[in-house]
Order: sequence, then C-alpha cells, then structure tokens
Amino acid sequence: MSGGPETQEVVLVRHGETEWSRSGRHTGRTDIPLSDQGRKDAARVGAILRPRRLALVLTSPLSRATETCRIAGLGEEAHVREELREWDYGAYEGRTTLEIRRQVPGWSVWTGQVPDGESVQEVSARADRVLGEIRSTEGDVAIFAHGHLIRVLTARWLGLPPQDGRLFALDTATVSVLGYERETPVIRSWNQPVFS
Repeated sequence: MSGGPETQEVVLVRHGETEWSRSGRHTGRTDIPLSDQGRKDAARVGAILRPRRLALVLTSPLSRATETCRIAGLGEEAHVREELREWDYGAYEGRTTLEIRRQVPGWSVWTGQVPDGESVQEVSARADRVLGEIRSTEGDVAIFAHGHLIRVLTARWLGLPPQDGRLFALDTATVSVLGYERETPVIRSWNQPVFS
C-alpha cells in the first residue's frame, strides 16, 4: 500500500537471532553478528518484503541490523541512521534482566536507571527524529533495527509515552507493520515471525 499519509505503512524488521539475543542478554552497542539461524531468517524477511514497493529503507548501523537488511535484499538501497541504534545499556550491557535484578530488585529497562547508559527519554528523542523522517516521506518505509528501539518507536508512532513500549513484546526475526486507520496511527500487524 502506498499513497498519501493515511495509506503509508512502516514495516519494522527486528534483526535476526544473535548469540546474545538467544540467551536474553542486553545487546545495545556491542556489535554482535547474526547467528546461522539469524542469517536464515534474514533471507525469509526478503521473501516477505520483495512484493512491497518501498519509498525509503532505513537501518541501524549495527551489523546485526545491516546484515539482516543486506541478506533480505535491501542493502543497496538502505540508508544508515545513527538514531536507529539499540538502547545504550551502559553498565548493564551483556547482562540479563535476571542478573541485574540480583543487584537491583524489580529493575526494568522501562522504569529503572541505566548506569552509564541512556534513559528512556533519550531513546524516545532518537525515535521521534526517525518518525519525523518517516512522516515526511511519501510512500512505504522499511526499518531494520532492534527490539527495544522498535518498541519505543511504536509507542511514539501511536502517540503514547515511550515507557509504553514495554507493552509490545517483540521477538527476533519478526516483521511488524504500522499504518493508519483513516488519519489515526495504528498497528496493522505485530511480531509476525518469518520462520516456519
């Protein structure tokens, strides 16, 4: 679907699996490559996106996103955006939520502090800049990025506070679509796996 602003769709692709994503480790700025399964899933993303006419393709600069984009067949037309990097987890990089909660009971990235990292408001500001670019584009857009960043971007697309990204579970190697119902921003589909 393409045309005016009310028919625009934004295809959100969370990168394929990595060793860290498989084990639930917070993977922000560390540039972890795709696993073999992640590369297989990226090829399936290409089959899903091939029929679409895209006016703009954006990707995070981190290799797990750019490689997913390249394997999906969109690397040549993709534009790298620093704003699409994953949340900077600072001192919690590479740790699981369970490990963090042993030191900080009840901790959540959505509501807790991230020492030496980004706040949810800082991630939201980056997502809002990307949304500005999307909304100034005529036609459909594809974005290759990361779990928490995509969830914040989705909350902001819907006009919700960035913390409400916690409501949108998002697996690796999934495709989601944002769009409109008349003039209202909506989720058209969410967390659709590309694997069989």
